[in-house]
Amino acid sequence: MRIYAAYDDGLRVVDPATGAVETRLSGQRVECLSVARGEADADADGTDGAGDSAPRVLAGTSDAGLFRSVDGGSRFARAAAATLGPEGSGPDAVTAVATSPHDPDVVWIGTEPSRAYRSADGGETAERVGGLTDLPSAEEWSFPPRPDTHHVRWIEPCPADPERWLLGIEAGALAVTADGGETWTDRPPGSRRDTHAMATHPDAPDRVYAAAGDGFAESGDRGDSWRVRDAGLDHGYVWGLAVDPGDPDTALVSAAESATAAHRRGEAYLYRYRRNEGFDRLDERGFPTGEGTYRAVLAAGRAAGEVWALSNRGLFVTRDAGDSFEQVPVDLPDRAARALAVG
Repeated sequence: MRIYAAYDDGLRVVDPATGAVETRLSGQRVECLSVARGEADADADGTDGAGDSAPRVLAGTSDAGLFRSVDGGSRFARAAAATLGPEGSGPDAVTAVATSPHDPDVVWIGTEPSRAYRSADGGETAERVGGLTDLPSAEEWSFPPRPDTHHVRWIEPCPADPERWLLGIEAGALAVTADGGETWTDRPPGSRRDTHAMATHPDAPDRVYAAAGDGFAESGDRGDSWRVRDAGLDHGYVWGLAVDPGDPDTALVSAAESATAAHRRGEAYLYRYRRNEGFDRLDERGFPTGEGTYRAVLAAGRAAGEVWALSNRGLFVTRDAGDSFEQVPVDLPDRAARALAVG
């Protein structure tokens, strides 16, 4: 197993068993990650040293587009450079990337400004998906720190339908396509306007969770409608999100009272959401929270109860869905990470 941590100066590839940390894409601001295992990559690349096929890693950057590794992150090469962004102007910032759970060769890519692309060859090439910027809400999209632009912040595939994808625009809309991008639903009822992350689980394929700057929401119909869930959630600016691999009714989120607290002042918290119980705050469980802690990024592991969490205070893992955390003794930057993935 490897852990992939995206920072503003490169990608850290972590071996939690040995504590080894290697830097890739040095100097690049890495915005997003997708890690996938597929038969095609396994045939080409052998193993990752533990008997598993080496994962394919996709990393989106703010200045140089998309990078692709087919050997678990040892080497990266530019991908889809000729097709991401307006013709002749170079690649856009790649701000979201996701791999289909139905076919690892199918990858969706989101950029700044907000555009969507689809790849049928694992991210090596891509084609523009139309219609997104024609949505009625598009004229209202704006990213507050750079108000003259906006971007696709998150892409989530549906575990039960290969043609259904959900895109979070930062900031302004949630957009859903049920036919691979031929048509779009703009701002489904109850959806959040500032979605930072979404998550699904194969054992509850109709359900989608959304962590957003304007709260936490849940859909029971694959994103067609949403309900805000906030019982016990004392901090409404929600950032990181991961579902317990063994229980689709349990999710962990990171949250703060505002964007300033999450990203600048550093006062963030960790919560556990249980569908029949609401939220409980995970203070004093072994994961640092509160003053001096920036919002964490989260990633589901491979086993029931296993969730990884990374903040400026270090890398941690829970194996009991948040009852307790242990710190992984690795040398990582003492600042907030952009994304986290397990491979």
